Amino acid sequence: MATITDPVVRAHKREVIDKAVLRFCGDSGDGMQITGSQFTNTVALYGNDLATFPDYPAEIRAPAGTLPGVSGFQIQFSSSDVFTPGDSVDVLVAMNPAALKTNIKDLKMNGILIVNSDAFTDADLRKADVVSNPLEDHSLDGYRVFSVGLERLTRSALQDLGLDAKTMDRCKNFFALGMSYWLYNRTMDLTYKWIEDKFKAKPLLVEANKLAMRAGYNYCEATEAFQVSYEIPPAKLTPGTYRNLSGNQALAIGFVAASQKSGLPLFLGSYPITPASDILHELSMYKNFGVITFQAEDEIAAITSSIGAAYAGALAITTTSGPGMALKTEALGLAVAVEIPLVICDIQRGGPSTGLPTKTEQADLLQALFGRNSEAPIPIIAPATPSDCFWAAVEASRIAVKYMVPVIILSDGYLANGAEPWRIPDLDSIPDFKVQFATDPVDFKPYRRNPDTLARPWAVPGTPGLEHRIGGLEKQDVTGNINYEPLNHENMVRIRAAKVEAIVQDIPDVVPAGDAEGDLLIVAWGSTHGAITAAVKAQRELGHRIGHAHLRHLNPLPANLGEVLKRYKTVLVPELNMGQLLWVLRAKYLVNAIGLNKIQGRPFKQSELEQKIAELVG
Repeated sequence: MATITDPVVRAHKREVIDKAVLRFCGDSGDGMQITGSQFTNTVALYGNDLATFPDYPAEIRAPAGTLPGVSGFQIQFSSSDVFTPGDSVDVLVAMNPAALKTNIKDLKMNGILIVNSDAFTDADLRKADVVSNPLEDHSLDGYRVFSVGLERLTRSALQDLGLDAKTMDRCKNFFALGMSYWLYNRTMDLTYKWIEDKFKAKPLLVEANKLAMRAGYNYCEATEAFQVSYEIPPAKLTPGTYRNLSGNQALAIGFVAASQKSGLPLFLGSYPITPASDILHELSMYKNFGVITFQAEDEIAAITSSIGAAYAGALAITTTSGPGMALKTEALGLAVAVEIPLVICDIQRGGPSTGLPTKTEQADLLQALFGRNSEAPIPIIAPATPSDCFWAAVEASRIAVKYMVPVIILSDGYLANGAEPWRIPDLDSIPDFKVQFATDPVDFKPYRRNPDTLARPWAVPGTPGLEHRIGGLEKQDVTGNINYEPLNHENMVRIRAAKVEAIVQDIPDVVPAGDAEGDLLIVAWGSTHGAITAAVKAQRELGHRIGHAHLRHLNPLPANLGEVLKRYKTVLVPELNMGQLLWVLRAKYLVNAIGLNKIQGRPFKQSELEQKIAELVG
């Protein structure tokens, strides 16, 4: 078996820079997500601030080398605050012609382009609908092109291991990763450990992947292909213990924390759907915290099992995406009618119908607000960043059990799959919200209200003397008996609506970032936060008076929002939809707000927002 040797150290220029944007792209079988994740974990451990954007192909098994099968992973890492994965790319690693064709438009002029030249055969070019070889036709003359035979060099490095050609070729992503580690002066130690753990049952693959990565690193040293490498110092982060996590991981951990803080067992009823499935995968690993995960046969069974768990006294959640929300609609109305605590996570994706399963969108807001029969209001919370998903899970759980209501969390594919450093909070900094179940049978009434929250009592089935009915038929106020009287129905509808409105007492007032009054207020929600924050920062440095109100609570809205809107000459509402929050603000506050809308399955770029801001304040 071959041995790993230390890299040959040669003199080269090392340049210190503030930030960089790197993108790996290739076929869905080229391991781009693994490559990007390992690079991300390494720079996170080094102490850089970062943001990532994994870009998955929508086709499950697209033909190898074709445009629909391209997978990508982008990361921006910096010695200062990072708000987005970056607009344009400094370094692009392209594993085949399809990946190059799909991604080259995002590479900066004079940016570094590392191309797997072994994949540019006539057959590969045809698969990608490329007429002429870009490595030969001078179409890439505006970039610093490094044409590297990744397959040939990987096979050469692994030739003594006795592996077949197909297995050796699967290691070429680690060759590219080794090159990237050299380019940015990063250690390979963390990835070595990951490889050893991942392939521990197959020692030969451990050796192969480690050798391939070391070969990529050595290639950069031995050939002097790159005249310069780059050093990005650690960021000055708030002291504490950090871990790198995605939005879906943060939601899962947040629900576990909410379970501990409420004293309730956690139950997840879920049907797998992109991009929400990772929450189910993550929570299935927390059985030692009393977490129960149930993979249902369909979306309806998923939510109704969670309603049953909530009735039985659990902190119950269900996870889905837009198409699944449509299927859960009737059961959502049931949860409203029986006034049961439940958290519904909608990880939004491009639609309608199946739409763009792996791409992001913010187009489920009106569905969350109104997508049920009759009058069935539900509070809505929207996290702003991947790590903020943790706090959204805790907050939604707290509201659900305090007010005895279902709560919707609107995340999206960009937040779900994106990652950033998360400062692990002190457990004591998360307030307890211990639940007190009804236990006294004396004069028990299942719809007797708490005067402050209008919540009805939570009586666990089997508690002596607390027997009561639940179901979708209208109940009589206080007694809970089935009742069809017109005035009682109107009273119950208004009480359920008033209960949701009462949640405003738990919602902090809006305090815009930036200027408290001025020329422009940007009002937004969800994953647009990072790009807007960066754009507002840049434009305020030019002297413009701009505020940014990012709404966490979308139903009910903060009490002072109407007053805040009046402080600015112009209101801009950027959304990854056709203007849904814009519609709500215009209807509720009669404000002549302006929309900036993008429906491409991709997040906003900072430059797109800056261009619109300049247009409005210039």
